[in-house]
Amino acid sequence: MRKTSNRLADGREIIYYDLRAAADKGARTAVDERPLPSTGAHSEIRHDPLLDEWVGITAHRNARTYHPPADECPLCPSREGRLSEIPEPDYDVAVFENRFPSFRGAPGKEESGCDREAAGLFGHAPGAGRCEVVSFTSDHNASFADLTEEQARLVLDVWTDRTADLSQEPGVEQVYCFENRGEEIGVTLSHPHGQIYGYPFTTPRTDRMLRSLAAYGSGPGGDNLFDDLVAAELAAGERVVIDGEHWTAFVPYAAHWPYEVHLYPKSRVPDLLALGEEARAEFPGIYLELLRRFDRLFGAGEPRTPYIAAWHQAPFVRDQRTGRAPREEFALHLELFTIRRAPGKLKFLAGSESGMNVFINDVPPETAAERLREVATP
Repeated sequence: MRKTSNRLADGREIIYYDLRAAADKGARTAVDERPLPSTGAHSEIRHDPLLDEWVGITAHRNARTYHPPADECPLCPSREGRLSEIPEPDYDVAVFENRFPSFRGAPGKEESGCDREAAGLFGHAPGAGRCEVVSFTSDHNASFADLTEEQARLVLDVWTDRTADLSQEPGVEQVYCFENRGEEIGVTLSHPHGQIYGYPFTTPRTDRMLRSLAAYGSGPGGDNLFDDLVAAELAAGERVVIDGEHWTAFVPYAAHWPYEVHLYPKSRVPDLLALGEEARAEFPGIYLELLRRFDRLFGAGEPRTPYIAAWHQAPFVRDQRTGRAPREEFALHLELFTIRRAPGKLKFLAGSESGMNVFINDVPPETAAERLREVATP
C-alpha cells in the first residue's frame, strides 16, 4: 500500500491509498483548482443531563451536498470541465476531511471541557475531533460488495491506518469507521463510500458496553463478557451464519434489526490496530460474502439492500469510573444490519424504538440466520 497526502483548495487534507500493483500511477500531485473558501465549520457538543449523553450541534451541516446527479458526483475523479472533491483523474481509495463535519478541530486550552459549576445543567464544549470521507473506489456504479478481495483488503488497511492517525488527534477519544448504503438509510451520495468519525467523547453505545463488561467481569469468575458471548453463540450454532478460521459471523440472540450480523475475530483484540495478519487476510473473503448475501436476501427484483456497517473499537481513554483501561478487555467487532424487513417493507424506528429505545424485531434471529445461510454463494 502506498499512502500520499495532499491538500484541497480550502486547506482540507486528502489522502490517497494505492495498491502495490498500482504504484506506477505516478505521484499524487494534482492541484485542486476549485475556488473554495477556507473551511469555517463550527460544531458544539451539549450535555444531556438526564441521559448523561453528548449531542452534536452542527448548523453548517444543513447546507451539505444532497443527492447530486451522477455527472456532478463529488467523489468521482476530476476530469476536464468537471472538478470534484478528488483532484486526481483516478484512484484506488481516497480519504479526505469532510467539508461539512460533525466534529472538527482541537479542544484548545480553555475549551477542553465544560465547566459544570459555571454552566449548571447546560454543559457544553467545542465539537473537537475529525470527520473523514472514505471513497472505496473510483467506480461510481460499484458497491463495496463489487470490490475484489484485494480491494477490500486495501480498505481494511485504510480503516486501520486512519484509526491510528485519528487516535492521535487532540481531543479524540473514540474512532468509528462505518458505511451507510442506500437512500432508505439516509445516504445523500450514491458513490460507494463510508465515513470515519473521531469523537471527542466515548459514545453512549460503547459506554453501555463498557458498563456491562465491567459488571460481568467483576463476578466470581472474572470472565470476559465478549468471549463468553461469542463462545455461547458458537455452541448454540443456530444463529451462526459463517464460521471461518479466524472470524465468526452470527445473528445475535437479541437482534435489534430484522437482519443483523455481528462479525468477530476469534482472537479478541481491542481495535483494528491490534488485528493480526491471519485475521486480516481472511477478512475480505468473509466480509464480501456477507455483503453479497445481504444483496440476495429479498430476491432479484428488489434494489440492493440498504445497510449500515459499523466497526466497534475500544475508546482511547481510561474509564473515569473505574480507573481501569478498558482497551484490553474490549472486543473489536463489526455490526452489519439492514432496515429492510421484507420485500418492499422497511423497519421504521417508531414510537417504541425512537421514544423509549425499546426495539421490537419482527424477524426472529434464528429465522434471519437461516435465511442468510440459504443465500450463500453457490
